[in-house]
Amino acid sequence: MTPLHLTYQAAGKQSAEVTDWAARVGWLVGLVLFVALVYWLMREGWKWRGTLQGDVPELPDAPDEPGEARLTMSGRYHGSTTAGQWLDRIVAHGLGTRSRVELTLTDAGLDVVRPGATDFFVPLAQVREARLDKGIAGKVLTEGGLLVVTWQHGERLIDSGFRSDHAAEHIEWVETLNHMINKTEGAR
Repeated sequence: MTPLHLTYQAAGKQSAEVTDWAARVGWLVGLVLFVALVYWLMREGWKWRGTLQGDVPELPDAPDEPGEARLTMSGRYHGSTTAGQWLDRIVAHGLGTRSRVELTLTDAGLDVVRPGATDFFVPLAQVREARLDKGIAGKVLTEGGLLVVTWQHGERLIDSGFRSDHAAEHIEWVETLNHMINKTEGAR
């Protein structure tokens, strides 16, 4: 056989015509409805978790005069959990919403500004600890890749996880926050 003959032979082969369009459309519609149902159930679960966390008080706003910035950081907010339980996400008042973040540490506390999500302020007197960790609320990073700040909010201890755009900043944040906490506890 010549190459030209093989080309004609290959061009002559075609796939079979689709004869049962109704069944294919039915399967497609069923799949779309199934995905929509799963999404709706996930959304309802998120709302139910927020209802169960109704005892979480409103988040404090930053004071009008917070003082001079000691540290600033831009990065990602990965969520908040019940302290010590890295998978127990807190969704009340938007604390479960991942977003970009601009953190500012002043003598008054930690100002958390989140474009597209609820901003909040953690007074220094409520900050309990800062540490490096590797995971929070379903987000797992390398060892020490996450800045976790533990703070008191109402009757709850909360861990909030942040990741800087420049991971080398995390160590300075941990040292500065823990130093400020120890200084505040010594003054009490």
